[in-house]
Amino acid sequence: MLAALGIVFGDIGTSPLYALQTVFSIDNGAVRPTNGDVYGVVSLIFWSVTLVVSVKYVGVLMRADNDGEGGVMALAALARRLYAGRGGHNGILLVIGIVGVSLFYGDSVITPAISVLSAVEGLKVATPSLGHVVLPVAAVILTALFAAQRFGTGKVGRLFGPVTLLWLLAMAAAGLREVVAHPTVLQGLSPTYGVAFFASHPGIAFVALGAIVLAITGAEALYADMGHFGRQPILRAWFYVVFPALVLNYLGQAALILHHRGAAASPFFLLLPGWARIPMVVLATAATVIASQAVISGAFSLSRQAMRLGLLPVLTVRQTGEHEAGQIYLPGVNALLFVAVVAVMLTFRSSSRLATAYGVSVTGALVVDTLLLLLVARVLWDWAPWKLALAAVAFGGVEVMFLAANLTKVVHGGWLPLLIALLVFTVMTTWQRGRSIVVANRTATEGSLRDFVDDLAEQGLPRVPGTAVFPHPSKDTTPLALRANVEHNHVVHENVIIVSATATNVPHVPADQRLTLDDLGYDYDGIQHLSVQFGFSDETDLPEALRQACEAGVLERGVANVDEASYFLSRGTVRRTSAPGMFRWRKALFLGLAHNAADPAAYFGLPTERTVTMGRDVEL
Repeated sequence: MLAALGIVFGDIGTSPLYALQTVFSIDNGAVRPTNGDVYGVVSLIFWSVTLVVSVKYVGVLMRADNDGEGGVMALAALARRLYAGRGGHNGILLVIGIVGVSLFYGDSVITPAISVLSAVEGLKVATPSLGHVVLPVAAVILTALFAAQRFGTGKVGRLFGPVTLLWLLAMAAAGLREVVAHPTVLQGLSPTYGVAFFASHPGIAFVALGAIVLAITGAEALYADMGHFGRQPILRAWFYVVFPALVLNYLGQAALILHHRGAAASPFFLLLPGWARIPMVVLATAATVIASQAVISGAFSLSRQAMRLGLLPVLTVRQTGEHEAGQIYLPGVNALLFVAVVAVMLTFRSSSRLATAYGVSVTGALVVDTLLLLLVARVLWDWAPWKLALAAVAFGGVEVMFLAANLTKVVHGGWLPLLIALLVFTVMTTWQRGRSIVVANRTATEGSLRDFVDDLAEQGLPRVPGTAVFPHPSKDTTPLALRANVEHNHVVHENVIIVSATATNVPHVPADQRLTLDDLGYDYDGIQHLSVQFGFSDETDLPEALRQACEAGVLERGVANVDEASYFLSRGTVRRTSAPGMFRWRKALFLGLAHNAADPAAYFGLPTERTVTMGRDVEL
C-alpha cells in the first residue's frame, strides 16, 4: 500500500496544486469567489472524483485486468482477444488502442512540465522577489530528472511511498485547519450545489468543467499501474489516504477563497502559515518529481508494449532493476520526452497557461477507457443492455462533457496534446502498415522452408559442427540468413534451430506454456523449429528461452548449448519503390523509423561475439 502511494497516486495527488486555482482564473475571473460558485465548483470536483475515480476506475475498471495488467494498451489487447473472430472488430479495437496510447503520450509531455512548474511557483507566494528564478529552477529540476532515468528508479523508488504519504498528510492537515475554522464549507459536498451552479450560469459552468477535470488527472494511473501492486493495495491506499486527503484540501482551499477572496490567485500555498510555505514548496517539488517519474516510467512501459505489438520499431531497452522487470529505460523515448517537456515549459512559461492545454489529452484518454470498458463488459461479464446503457451515461456522459469543455480551449493551447497525439498516431499507424507490407514482400523473397530443406537434401552440402540459431517469425518460410549462409558459404550447421518469438495479447506467458518444438516433419535433417511466446510485458531474451527449453527437456542440452551456439540474424535492407500501398511521405517516415531502430541482437539479448547478420534487400 505504501509503495502504491508513491507510484500510482503521484499525478492525481498533486492536482490540488493547480486545479482550483485554474478554475478561478479562467476568462479573467468568470467563476467568482461567491458562496454559490465556490460550493458549486467544490461539489463538481468532489462528485467528479467520486464517479470517475472511485466508481469507474477503482470499483469497475480495475476488475477488467489482462492477466493482472492494466492500462489502455492492456485493455485494448484484452478486448481484441475477447472479440477475436467476430469480423472487423480487431482492426477497430487496434485503432482505439492506438488513439488511447497517443493521448497518453500527450499527457506524458505536459504532466512533468505543469507539475514541476506549479510546485516551484510556490516560491513567488512565499518570497515574491524570487519570481524570476521559477523557470530556471524548474528547468534544472526537469533536466536532473530525465538525466537520472539511465540509473533506474529502484533506489529512489523506496523513498517515493514515504514522501508521497508525507505530502498527502501535510496537504490534508492544511485543508483540515481551514475546514475546522469554517465548517460550513462542508455544504459543498452536496450534489445540489453542482446542479445549481449549472442552472444559474450554464455557459460559465461548462467552461469551468475544462479546469475542474484537472482534479482527476492521473486517474488512469490507478488502472495502468495495477500490474505492479494488484487491485487491493491500490483500493486501500485510495480510500484510506488519498481520497480523504484530496477532499480535505479542496474543501480547505474553498473555505479560504470564501473568506479571503484574493486567495483565489494561489489558494494551495496561501492555506499555509508563512513559516510553512518554503518547506511546502520543497515537499511539493519532491511530490511533483514523483508524479513526473510515474508518467515517464509509464511512457517507457507503454512504448515497450507497443513494440511487442508491432506498433513501434524495435527500440533500445535497458533493464535498470535486477528484480523488477518493469524497471526499464528507453534512451530514445527519454530523449524525445525531455526535449518535448522542456520546449513546452519554455513556451507556456507558467502552470496556469499550461493548464489550458492539459485537459484535452486527459479527457480523451478517459473516454477511450470507457469505450473499451463497455466493449469488454459486454463479453467478459455478460452485462445486460441496461447495464451498458447506465455505464455509458454515468461514465461516458460525464467524460464527454469534460472533453467538449476542453475542446473549447483548443485555440488557447489545447492544440498541443492533440498535435502530440496526432504525431504518435501517425507514427504508429505508419509503422504498422509499412511493417505489414515489408513482411509480405519479405515472405515472398524467403520462399518455402519445406522446399528449401528438400533442396538441401539433394545438394548434399557438408555439415559443420555446432549449433546455429536463426531468429525468424515463421516456420513456413526460410530465414534470409539461412538461405544466404547456404548460398555464400555452402555449408549447413550440424544442428539448426529456427526460433520464432511472438508477442501475445496477454502481458505474461508462464514458462511452462511458452515453448513449442516442431521437427518440421524431417527426422534426420538436423533442423528444428522452436516457437517462443512472450507476453507484451515479458523480456524478449532468446538465449534464456533456449536455456528454459533445455531445462524443460524440450531441446537436448547438447543441441542448444547457448554458451556455444552461433546466432544468425536475417536483416533485409528495406528499399523504397513506387509500388502502391502507402503514400511516399509515409514510406519515407517508415524508412526513417527503420533506420533508427535498435539492433535486433540487443532486442533479443544475443551475444554480440557470436552473432552474424546476413540477408538481402526487401522492397517497400
